[in-house]
Amino acid sequence: MFVRKDAMRASKVMQDRVLKTSNIRVYWNTETEEVLGDKHVTAVRVKNNQSGQSQEIPVSGFFVAIGHEPNSAIFRDWIEMDEAGYIKTIPGTSKTNREGIFAAGDVQDKIYRQAVTAAGSGCMAALDAERYLSSKGLH
Repeated sequence: MFVRKDAMRASKVMQDRVLKTSNIRVYWNTETEEVLGDKHVTAVRVKNNQSGQSQEIPVSGFFVAIGHEPNSAIFRDWIEMDEAGYIKTIPGTSKTNREGIFAAGDVQDKIYRQAVTAAGSGCMAALDAERYLSSKGLH
């Protein structure tokens, strides 16, 4: 696990779980420079942002999870959001406070934040948008 700073921001329980897992090595102050491999991931080149030292680490997969802040700031002046920047939707729908604007996935889901729930809410948004367009005679 590569952590860009000298501390994790995850909950204490999650930090303890990671630090106590024998097959997880934490690289502190480390940033990814390049994912290596031709058809499959074979290694990752990282750089320690304190020492400047780079190294290649053999891996067979690479997953990115950078924080839990939704990428919604661009809509701040248009769509209603909560204090953390998640877009508010009408419960049970993907509808926002603006007619014809729908939100799905990680920009509106602060509870589950999983690919499978994002895909499901994406389907909901597509159906809500289709119904909205049909109601306007724009199908």
